Amino acid sequence: MSGQRRSSRTSKFTEIEINELVSRLQVLLLQGNQRGNSRQSASKILQETCCYIRKLQEEVEQLSERLSELMDSVDISDIDRRTLQNLLQQY
Repeated sequence: MSGQRRSSRTSKFTEIEINELVSRLQVLLLQGNQRGNSRQSASKILQETCCYIRKLQEEVEQLSERLSELMDSVDISDIDRRTLQNLLQQY
């Protein structure tokens, strides 16, 4: 809740908070990429984060297209199709 209160009062983060968030991003990127443990600049980490998010979005789009193709090729009832679509939209 303190984060919500802070954002309603001001949108400024301290340098310490920004460094902590960047460090967390680096850990997540390292886990996903299985790279070495060297410290990178905040700018580089943010760039890599954006690239990783774009890559994930592309993968989601490709999987969605593939799922649509599979659903079109399978004979399922409209009720089953709607149920499956509703389930998938929840995630």
